[in-house]
Order: sequence, then structure tokens, then C-alpha cells
Amino acid sequence: MYFPLLDYESTTGAWLNSARMRTAIASKQSGLRPNDLAGSDVPTWIGRVAGVESLDLGPWASRNNALAQLCLAQGTIRQTVDALVERHGSARVGLVLGSSTSSIDRTEAAYRELDNEGALAPEYRQPLVHNPHALGLFVAQHLGLTGPVMTINTACSSSAKIFATAARWLQAGFVDAVLVGGADSLCLSVVHGFHALQLVSTTPCRPFDAGRDGINLGEGAGFAVVVGPDHPQASGGPALTGYGESSDAHHMSHPHPEGEGARQSITQALQRASLAPAQIDYINLHGTASQANDLIEGRVVEALFPASTVCSSTKGWTGHTLGAAGITEAIIAIDTLCTSLVPASLNLEQPDPALGLHLARDNQARELRHVMTNSFGFGGNNCSLVFSSASGAEAPCR
Repeated sequence: MYFPLLDYESTTGAWLNSARMRTAIASKQSGLRPNDLAGSDVPTWIGRVAGVESLDLGPWASRNNALAQLCLAQGTIRQTVDALVERHGSARVGLVLGSSTSSIDRTEAAYRELDNEGALAPEYRQPLVHNPHALGLFVAQHLGLTGPVMTINTACSSSAKIFATAARWLQAGFVDAVLVGGADSLCLSVVHGFHALQLVSTTPCRPFDAGRDGINLGEGAGFAVVVGPDHPQASGGPALTGYGESSDAHHMSHPHPEGEGARQSITQALQRASLAPAQIDYINLHGTASQANDLIEGRVVEALFPASTVCSSTKGWTGHTLGAAGITEAIIAIDTLCTSLVPASLNLEQPDPALGLHLARDNQARELRHVMTNSFGFGGNNCSLVFSSASGAEAPCR
């Protein structure tokens, strides 16, 4: 299995684009800040993207869509998509996006400003925005894409599963290229909802630390362009070489106690990549900094991989971006194939003694050929991805 990536871009509270991502990671600059989300008094830290409020999207107005537009304006991702449309036609470029909250921030605002008769104010009468597929609709019209569009909502694995769908579309010949991506935005229902579940930390999150006490929420957007192995624009850069998907069907918010779904998704990804566990050079862990999730994921990884396999969670950089976590952390993992720099697990002071993981407490320079990223969401929605550099070729830095 081999699906080259032509381009990718990421926007989070820690960086505006992939170039700044490299700078932030190299200098260990976290994007977490004390909660300053308007209308929220929850004592926690968040990864908020600055400047989103200034974007005017007219009838498509929502924070989620604004995050997507902001990210698509970075780097060369828009030019890459435009070139593919020119080569193949707009109907042959597919679009698969992941989102968990969609445009709920806009819906929240609409309900706060209902008129005396309970009707929506004119500026909030946006049927294409107040629905779970809003992100796909917006990006398709923004880029002029007329091919198949899918929006995946499987909680925290939403924008990891996009890669699996893209691979299936390309294998089936539905399209010649796929723009995959995701976006999720901070909003009151999410921040206060996780607070009600007693899952948020009052301090910067500490994934896999013995003293971890909860998550920090974040927001962001990311996109990548995936093509088939014989595409004329494919080069010696990183490629998707494996994916695994599973569903625990165990509990709405708690993972399977033995991590059965996580084990299945990791094993499937390795099988599709035709790799042994020892061949994975780095794992970007889901690592939310909750007590149960970190412990269960850690035990599964410890059981499947050699003790020498280096791992880290990057939630300490961005916060948990929910439906955007999959694409955000996939891009972080993909970029390590270019930079040969494993990002640290920020704020990790005392690794959990119940786990024997090889956690990167500081950035590590390493030769990397194959990397994995895990995304394990509410409801037991799991996805693991493997990305590899081209055989005999050094992945080019964009």
C-alpha cells in the first residue's frame, strides 16, 4: 500500500502554518494559554487560534469554516489543489473532511440571539452552516470542487479516518486525487461539556505523566493532498502506507478496558503497511492526558511494540483539537519524516510508573523511515495510520 502525499498544511493555536510548526516544535513553543474564550469562566488552558474572528465569510460565517479558510490560505496547498483541478477536472478531485463540532459555535450564537417570537435573526438563517456536513459544503464551494464530498464525524478520530477513505476512493478509481482535511473549533458547549465530565485540567496538560489530571481543549485545521502510486506528480516524499480502523462499541466515553479496539486498529495499520512493529521508528500517541485513556493506550503500545520504540503525545503543543486532532497529529508525524526531529511530550516531568513506554521528554533527532499516529475517539472510534518516506529517497522539505 502506497499513497503519496503531494502537499500538507496545518493551523493550530501553536502555529499558523507548517513552516511555523517546524519553528515552534524546534523551539518547544506551546500554543496553550489560560482560557480566554469569550463567555467561558472554566478554569483551564486552551489552544486558541488568534485572528479567526476577523475573517468575513458572509453566508458561510462560522468559526469552523473560518479556520478551514485560514489554513487553506497557507503555504502552497491551494495552488496544489488548483493544479490538480486543471489536470483532472473538478469532478475528479475528491474531498474527505473530518469534524466533530462542525459549526456549533454559530448555532450557539444563533440561539443566544433569538427574537421575541423564538425565531432566528436574519444573519443566522444559514441552513448550509447549521448542519454536520457544513465543513464539506464550504470547502467544496470555496475551492470549486464538484467531485465526491464526505464529512466524517467519529469524534476524535474523525480526521484520521479521512486517510482511510481517501485510500479506498483512489483504489476504486472514483477520483484521481483527494484533498483530505479537518477542522474543529472551540465553543462554549465543548469547553463546558468536557468540564461537566470532569475531564479538563486547570493547568497545562501532561500526557502520560504520573500526575496528569485532564485534558486541554484546542482548535485547528489541517489539509493534505493524497494521490495514487502512479500519479504523474508523485515524488519521493512521504506517503500513506497503512491504516487501521476499529470500533470498541464498549462505552460512549470510556475506552475498552483492555484497549481491544486500539489493538485492532494498530494491528491492521501494520498489516496494510507490511511492517513489523519493530520497523516503526516513532509513534505519535493519542495521549489526551486523561487518566484512563493514557493508561489503556500506553498498555496496548507497550504490549505490541519493542521497548525501544520512541513515542510522544503532542497534545501539550496544541491541546486536544477533537475532530481536527487526526489531521493535526498526522501532519506532525508526516513532517518528522522530513525534519528527522521527534517532538517532545511537553510538560512530562514524571512518566507514569505503570507504563514502560519510551517517551520523548525532549525533542530527539532521529533517522525516521516509518511513523505511526493513533486517534482514539469517544464511542470507541479508533484509527491508526502509518506514513513512510520513499524507498531509497530522502523526503524533501517543502
